[in-house]
Amino acid sequence: MERRHFARSILAAAGAIALGAKAQEARPAAAAAAAPAAPLASAAPGLKPFLFEKDETFWYETLRSFGHIAYGGADFGEVVVTAQRIRGGDYDSWHDEWRLTAERVAAEAQKSLAAGHAVSARDGFFRASNYYRSAEFFLHGNPSDPRINAAYDRSVECFRAAVRLTDGAIEPVRIRYEGTSLPGYFYRASGKTGKGRPTVVMHNGFDGSVEEMHYVAAAALAERGYNVLSFDGPGQPGPMHREGLVLRPDWERVVGPVLDHVLARPDVDARRVALLGNSLGGVLAPRAAAFEPRVRALIALDGIYDMSEKTLPLFGGQREVARRVLTAPSAPDIDKALAQVAERDAQARWAFGHGAWVTGKGTARGYLSTLLDYNVADGVAERIQCPTLVCAAANDMFFMGQPEALYAHLTCPKTFLALDDTLGAGAHCHAGAQRLAMARIGDWLDTTFAA
Repeated sequence: MERRHFARSILAAAGAIALGAKAQEARPAAAAAAAPAAPLASAAPGLKPFLFEKDETFWYETLRSFGHIAYGGADFGEVVVTAQRIRGGDYDSWHDEWRLTAERVAAEAQKSLAAGHAVSARDGFFRASNYYRSAEFFLHGNPSDPRINAAYDRSVECFRAAVRLTDGAIEPVRIRYEGTSLPGYFYRASGKTGKGRPTVVMHNGFDGSVEEMHYVAAAALAERGYNVLSFDGPGQPGPMHREGLVLRPDWERVVGPVLDHVLARPDVDARRVALLGNSLGGVLAPRAAAFEPRVRALIALDGIYDMSEKTLPLFGGQREVARRVLTAPSAPDIDKALAQVAERDAQARWAFGHGAWVTGKGTARGYLSTLLDYNVADGVAERIQCPTLVCAAANDMFFMGQPEALYAHLTCPKTFLALDDTLGAGAHCHAGAQRLAMARIGDWLDTTFAA
């Protein structure tokens, strides 16, 4: 009876539990009150879709590509014509059309390279890499689909082809980690020489790659005079595709070896090392910083306090009750309810499939059980000692209210950065407003490390 009750609750919640916080309700008043006065829920409507008007999921992923234009990851016309060819809600169509665009752009880049036009080739390879990344995005419900690795491999190949044309400004690296290694890139601070530069270590989240971080934050901070070390951790594309290393909540075990690597470099100032986590990285990075004193500044882009916030109420707020039910050997009523959610909600369908893969659980229920461990609750957030920037998007489709919750629990020096739709920056991780977001983040980092 307990499971049937929870099955009905889960079904009623629909896609709201897909990523732990998909519901678009107003930000909780208590959480908002804990943050500084800011336009967290502006009167402006969300950025109006002009493609995929009835498909929130496809529109957001298209907006994500538009956002990458700012640092060379896309071109407006290429994104528009690709999106116009895609059938809404059709994952195969999404893959086919993005792959077609990626192949055309990559071929043109290769032609430019052969003709000695290095700048054109570099720019083309960067865009092609991002288009290949987008192509395989929705295929993860079937991890054995050969198109996934094919597109991923081409994304990395194109990115590294571009990197080879940066005159040594970006260097591929391997970071020792638990008997294997993690892939990453070291960016030398633009226009700077001498020892001891401030350095930002950064990683992506639930579904983005280390290569994508170039367009999100790495290129932006390198041009501001920061060294950058970006990397993929367990559950993220490189380790997941190559070795099946699944996502883990104790992210300090990942960041520790990364810091060992970067602090061994003579061009890194150990007193000025920041950690930036994007998307799900907004809980992973704070978790790492809570246990890693070598992190001297923290950026949660955007902040997350507890990934199970929307799941726990279905179980009376009791984490262990939720764990018992979600990890039971058999729970057919819940499994059926989750299948019904996925059938009618595209965001849930994608999240359940991708989550089942990257957590290694293999099922939607198994994936939801792992969300119980992705948090900085029970005093973990309070352990963070370094200056922390918590970013928030006013119309975040995934983590509404989470930045405020994280901010409220911090006892370290802290700053709350809210960007909304009046600025064109209210979407999850400020997609579509990369220049603005990175200006605000970079300014905060400049001020923090100058203090």
